[in-house]
Amino acid sequence: MTNMDKLYDAVAARGPVCVGLDTDLSYLPEGFADTALTAGENIVRFNRAIVDATKAAAGCFKVQIAYYESLGLDGLRAYKQTLDYVKAAGMPVIADVKRGDIAKTAEMYAKAHFAGDFEVDYITLAPYMGLDSIRPYLPYVQQQGKGLFVLVRTSNPGAKDFEYEALADGRHVYDLVGDKLHELGLECPGERGYSSLGLVIGGTHIEEAAEIRARYADSFFLIPGYGAQGGTAADIARYLDKGGNGGVVNSSRSVLLAWKKQPGTPFAEAAYNECVNMKEAIRNACNSL
Repeated sequence: MTNMDKLYDAVAARGPVCVGLDTDLSYLPEGFADTALTAGENIVRFNRAIVDATKAAAGCFKVQIAYYESLGLDGLRAYKQTLDYVKAAGMPVIADVKRGDIAKTAEMYAKAHFAGDFEVDYITLAPYMGLDSIRPYLPYVQQQGKGLFVLVRTSNPGAKDFEYEALADGRHVYDLVGDKLHELGLECPGERGYSSLGLVIGGTHIEEAAEIRARYADSFFLIPGYGAQGGTAADIARYLDKGGNGGVVNSSRSVLLAWKKQPGTPFAEAAYNECVNMKEAIRNACNSL
């Protein structure tokens, strides 16, 4: 089985919620941080509590490396320890690194995140430089079952600066990117009907949702935009298959900061409540389609 097959099974078992451990020190509740510890050590304590609380209601976790890089060596230790904890919990983990270089540099990025200290199951990539920015990762995909999520149509407002530009044949730039990635993904099929080359499809623009899901029926989606970015369960459901699978839906701040909206509730319990509510909302929306 490929890692994408395993992710499909995780979603089937626990739902499509992807908990984003994009943890800033300011997200920790007042009084939680231990002044005898470093910023990174306190973030790891917080992350472990979030993982313990939410793993029963989440399909996977995603760790955005920038939050850890910003703390220097202390942060990179926290990044590794967070990855290790998620993996020890038996949960799929996506490293949100958005690498986008070519040739030997891309080979080194692949080695950095698919082997050694920072090894993960899936990473995110940016394809702007072309398919030769993706191919150096394929040996890990084809030989070890690793998974990729490549940016196609993103959830940020600036997506319309480039991604929505029209081509001469009537497609958008994001269609061109998606079509080429979909074709490349045919080289790495999985047992559950999805290739190991997944697509990042933002959930905040819903006009093309049905077309995108049908066009890339055998591509697994990483869907950002839920919650703090404005995406609703009804929006998100359009990007999943009829059974509510075929993708994972990332939520970071809505989970990590759930304690702010649930006064008196311990932060880890509040995070669990948010995951359950999110999972049920998406399931209900999928059932209503």
